[in-house]
Amino acid sequence: MSQPMPPENHTTWSDDPQAAVLPEATGWPPPPPAPAPEPVPRPRDAVAAAIGNASLLGIGYLLLGRRGTALLTALVTAVLITVVVTVPSVWSELAVLVWWAAMTWHGWYLGGGRTGAVVRGHRRIALAVAVPVLMVFGLVRFDAARLEGHVAEARQQGDCARAKTELAKVWAGHRVVNAPMTVRTDQTEKACRRLSWASERLDDALADGDTKALDDGFRDLGWVLAELPGHDRMAGVALDRFLDGLPTENACRTSALTDWLKNRKPTGDELDRAATAVPRVAPPALLECADRQLAANDFRSAQQRYQQLLDEHPGHELTGKAREGVTKARLAAELAHVRGLQGGYCAQPAAYSGAPEFRGGTVNRAVIWGNRQYVDMLPGDWLTHDVGQAVLVVCTGETEFGAPTETCSYRTASTGRSGSVTFRKIVIPVRAYELRTGKLVADTKVEIGGTSCPDTFFAFGDGPPPNRYVSPSDGDVRAGYAAVITP
Repeated sequence: MSQPMPPENHTTWSDDPQAAVLPEATGWPPPPPAPAPEPVPRPRDAVAAAIGNASLLGIGYLLLGRRGTALLTALVTAVLITVVVTVPSVWSELAVLVWWAAMTWHGWYLGGGRTGAVVRGHRRIALAVAVPVLMVFGLVRFDAARLEGHVAEARQQGDCARAKTELAKVWAGHRVVNAPMTVRTDQTEKACRRLSWASERLDDALADGDTKALDDGFRDLGWVLAELPGHDRMAGVALDRFLDGLPTENACRTSALTDWLKNRKPTGDELDRAATAVPRVAPPALLECADRQLAANDFRSAQQRYQQLLDEHPGHELTGKAREGVTKARLAAELAHVRGLQGGYCAQPAAYSGAPEFRGGTVNRAVIWGNRQYVDMLPGDWLTHDVGQAVLVVCTGETEFGAPTETCSYRTASTGRSGSVTFRKIVIPVRAYELRTGKLVADTKVEIGGTSCPDTFFAFGDGPPPNRYVSPSDGDVRAGYAAVITP
């Protein structure tokens, strides 16, 4: 069917642009819209996508136009790396490896696999990013392995100083690319730090003879051996350094340390060999310490140290000197005790076994405590002021009147009163002890005679006293004490 033609006097839209009218007004249908252009598909290169994703930066996804996926995978990668650094382990490193393989495969898969196109520009971009990343990864991992080797050598040599130097080179990159390595090197760093504390305490022990510091040091060494396997040699070096410091300059400090080592309970590890130093170090230290204590008048301590040498190291070449020392210290202690008693000796007599033996028929030199009246009239070789040279300790009581010898009449010149005066012997209570044994050898009264009835004598009072002591001579006094001192 034909279309109606417009009247000739009508002007068409195409003929007169100034008089355009709407199609509806003319009855003409609108022209069909122009078809939309077909979208040009984005070229997909599986190789480029796989290589780009191998960088773990999501480059392959960006080349495929998948920005959301690239962002999401980048976040996952960042989380995994954070886990590797903060919680280093083989499992976390394995997780990163699996993630890397998954991203690489996924890029290949999204790129069409074997059917994907070849987009050289994409491949150049992927290679430009992935190759440097993988090269840096490889180089850093190689460097990490090299550092670990150096640390292992230092560990085997027991050289913490070298280990610390190598450990100072470890940085975050090593922790990212080789987490297990950093776990192992961190163990060595921890061991060296603990061993450093132990060495400081052991040095304090050597300097001051401080057994508390020694205990602290051994506790730190034991912790390293128990908690950080593989660091035995390092702990052994620290122990050797301490043992090489024995003996110290102060023998008594050395003895305190060897006492601790001897009494330490075995733990079945490297530290047990510390006890082997005791037989070498202890005997000379004990002897020298005891000699110093004896010279400082600390007799009891000296005797204990000498005796310790004899008890713990029988058969040692120094035992002869130790026996002599025990005797010296015992005698010195006894003498010091006796000297401290002085006048109180008779209340609590004590022995000084270094004194000469008390014997009859000879002079037994005596020290006299108590009433010393007439004592100065005795022969000089009968007396001593040093109890260390005495045979006897003689304790004298108050002078008493003894038996009468003569009675005479006297008249007081001042008052003219007369009276009889009886002259009596001098009696002094005496107790004598053998110093060697502390035993009582005489409990008597010394009776001293003398002259009586002198022409005159001085006296206090209105008249003559009824009793008066005789006037002894040196011989009288000697005769009186002879029964005690020269029995």
